[in-house]
Amino acid sequence: MTLNAGKKRFRETAAIQRKQAVATASPNSPAIIADHIVRQFGNHATRGVVSGYLAIGDELDVEPALQGLRQTGMQLALPVVIAAGQALIFRQWQPGTDLEPGSLRTRHPTPDNPELAPDMLLVPMLAFDDQGYRMGWGGGFYDRTLAGLRSRKSVLAIGVAYAGQRVDKVPRDHHDARLDWIATEAGMYEVPQAT
Repeated sequence: MTLNAGKKRFRETAAIQRKQAVATASPNSPAIIADHIVRQFGNHATRGVVSGYLAIGDELDVEPALQGLRQTGMQLALPVVIAAGQALIFRQWQPGTDLEPGSLRTRHPTPDNPELAPDMLLVPMLAFDDQGYRMGWGGGFYDRTLAGLRSRKSVLAIGVAYAGQRVDKVPRDHHDARLDWIATEAGMYEVPQAT
């Protein structure tokens, strides 16, 4: 089986596992995770810009975390999918900002909102492992984006998920970007640096 075929099969299983994690998690999980993130990073207001996402389907809602970080002085941004095979761009956002539909069922700020370069990203995922690898839907958007951002500056990537989305090992390739932290309702942990 090729790596791509293995990843496809893994995604199918991970999507089922995430549905189960959502079904068994507390409805307060987004608020609990927001509290973890704000306590860990809220004093890092000098980091400037944090990007989140607007949850699709059963993705974990990070709006409570974004609002908490905003209260510490951080600017907020949301990702914009430009096209397949390209990195994401980020536009300034705050609650009440006009949104427009994007590709892949996303919603993002309209073009009249300025583009920002995030210093911290809250990253959605289907599954994650203890080595800091995540599985998304296979577009490679966050992998390309993190590689590009990290080539220019220090960027913190925080994977956000339900604890039930943890797996032993995410199938990965050389271009798959590692996360720096994982945030779940069970707590936060810093991913050990690769040796």
